[in-house]
Amino acid sequence: MPGTIVVGVADAPSSQSALEWAVERARRTGETVELVAVVGGAVGVVGEDDVVDRLVARARTALDAEASGLTASGLSVTARAVAGDPVGVLVEASATADLLVIGGEARGHGRRGHHGARIAAGAHSPVVVVPATSAADAERRGIVVGVDGSDASAAAIEFAAAEAARGGDALTLVSAWLPVAVPGDFGVYPDTYLTDLAGVTEAAVDAVIERIQAAHPDLTVRAAVVEGDPAEVIAEHARKARLTVVGSHGRGALARFLLGSVSEEVIGRLAGPTAVVR
Repeated sequence: MPGTIVVGVADAPSSQSALEWAVERARRTGETVELVAVVGGAVGVVGEDDVVDRLVARARTALDAEASGLTASGLSVTARAVAGDPVGVLVEASATADLLVIGGEARGHGRRGHHGARIAAGAHSPVVVVPATSAADAERRGIVVGVDGSDASAAAIEFAAAEAARGGDALTLVSAWLPVAVPGDFGVYPDTYLTDLAGVTEAAVDAVIERIQAAHPDLTVRAAVVEGDPAEVIAEHARKARLTVVGSHGRGALARFLLGSVSEEVIGRLAGPTAVVR
């Protein structure tokens, strides 16, 4: 049965892009869209409650108008505006969602990049982080997924394959390998060592392709296995992809807010809509 897409709504271009992304997906899948606006920043000064209440009321009015227009177009939409910590509220909302969609920014371009990484790391559901769109985004095609052999990567691959099959996209598996770092003047790595590293990585990706094609025989699946930094390689492929998918290694109370080095770096670069899957 169709599930629910929760969309974090804020006054920012990337938030509007996130809403548009979620609406487009909901039209394909029949999922319900839940719009959630969070008024945060409370510090406890005198008179603040009245300001927050008015901001929540304003946000609720705007959301209701947005929801009414989307409902009239045939979507199932609900909306709510609350006061609180945006990260905490959206992480909690993800517990009953099939997907959480939020706007985000690349690292160094504002708080939304920082919040996006924290929300993606703490969420209970997959999270799609969407940057502000540009004219070039209309040319985006295909789904890209990072592959590293971990359990988190396996979950990301399953999500990416289903998304590609649903949208009729080609799926590209991206796996990068690097020789072990050696300090000092080590000299040249043996050719057999580098060849074996590449061969092992390619064999692992080939095995994944076989599993995907067994489950989705009509899906076009490609592989990109290269030497390089995994986050850089994935981000490069993400520049032209409709969606990039990475796994999150978060575990436990503290680790829930740690994505893992590669996924955190990909979100930090945010070259396009990016899903984080645990």
